[in-house]
Amino acid sequence: MAKSPVTGDKPAGRPCRAIDVHPVLMLLSVLLLCAVLTYVLDSGAFQRVDGRVVPGTYMVVEKSRDWLHLLGLGGASELARPAGLVTVLQSIPLGLVRNAPLIFMVMFVGGMFGVFKQTGALDAGLDQLVHRSRGNIYLLAPVLMCALAAGSSFLGLISEYLVVLPVLLSMAERLRLNGLYAVAMLLIAAKIGYIASVSNPVVLPIAQGIVQVPIFSGFGMRLAVLGIFLPIGVAYLLYRIRRSGFVKADFAADARPLSGRHMGVLLLLGLAIVLMVYAGRTWSWHYNELSAFYLAVTAVLAVVGGLGARASADAFIDGIKGMILPSLLIGLAGAIHVLLQQAQILDTVVNGMAGLIHEQSSWIASLAIMFTEAGLDVLIPSTSAKAAISIPILWPIGQLSGLHGNSVVLAYLFGNGLMAMVSPTSGLMLAMLAMAKVPYGQWVRFMLPLTLVLTAVAMVFLLIATRVGY
Repeated sequence: MAKSPVTGDKPAGRPCRAIDVHPVLMLLSVLLLCAVLTYVLDSGAFQRVDGRVVPGTYMVVEKSRDWLHLLGLGGASELARPAGLVTVLQSIPLGLVRNAPLIFMVMFVGGMFGVFKQTGALDAGLDQLVHRSRGNIYLLAPVLMCALAAGSSFLGLISEYLVVLPVLLSMAERLRLNGLYAVAMLLIAAKIGYIASVSNPVVLPIAQGIVQVPIFSGFGMRLAVLGIFLPIGVAYLLYRIRRSGFVKADFAADARPLSGRHMGVLLLLGLAIVLMVYAGRTWSWHYNELSAFYLAVTAVLAVVGGLGARASADAFIDGIKGMILPSLLIGLAGAIHVLLQQAQILDTVVNGMAGLIHEQSSWIASLAIMFTEAGLDVLIPSTSAKAAISIPILWPIGQLSGLHGNSVVLAYLFGNGLMAMVSPTSGLMLAMLAMAKVPYGQWVRFMLPLTLVLTAVAMVFLLIATRVGY
């Protein structure tokens, strides 16, 4: 086996290790910080009609300071109350319950890939892929990233990519490439696709419906965003891989042949992914339906792959075991949202940030919306929920600054997507990092330069959008 050269004291393809806070401890720290905020900030609420915020209706809600409530004890009260000791502890199981559909989906994805890997088709297929490309990551990465970004931008795929990550991690292992680059290949492409959202059916109907512009209108500007952002993301990843000192491994002349069973398993999985994408868009499948679908696919994979009942069950359980940490992280991210909702300070934060936009020029107002949405992403990781809460408030203020509807939507997409690349409360991102065994601190150090560059490019796009009346 060829040895990797060393650049300085850094092995090829393996970023320097550093002391990192455990992701569970990190999210618990954020949870405690949010508990402190419930004492510092006023509680308040907007009026809502059909679940949508009514601008200009924010009112401060009286907050209880009873010492029993501060401990999280006492009976029910009509008053808002800050987070108590018991409240903080209870928010954790409530967060797990809140995100239970996503958590079970993540676990079933792990079980499905445990069975898939046990069939041997994954190893044989990757052998063929690496052999035919001669291990050329500089060819593989751009092709894969373009496909992933297209799925996010045109179809709104993101959580569905949990299915893809184990394959990319296995591919990186064969290329002797650190898992960081595998998860970066997926997340950079997926997040850029979401930032552009050329025809994203998950985000655009909500955001554009609120600002009252035709759904999917203004796609030309968003297509230009995808055309500029994606090459920057691909180039950054390849630059970091090259800078790490990565060199191609030596490959044998022949790869392991694919058996008939292997071909059947790979074909079945490919058809399952196509059906999943179609059903998600056409039949509005969400986490519960996808979980059931993954269970069905797992059973068929075991039959086609020739696995016995016991071997299939063992492989399924082993796959689920690898998803325990990602599932816990998703639950803790949900706990933060539960805590802020119970203390009724989310509307207070949105109302305060809206004041930054008032009476600004159109470009400054669009930047203020972008950075406001970026800040809200830490408190409200859900893209659709953040749109429903914030855009009804920010849109009227943006109008007063001369902003058009699609400019507000573009600013929202930039703020939401750029922060999502590094947000410490993004349960799905933390789950993927945990699957790849990549520490959060290492991920932030890796992504920060790219995030700053894309932020600067986004500011230029907003300047153009406001000047042309987009």
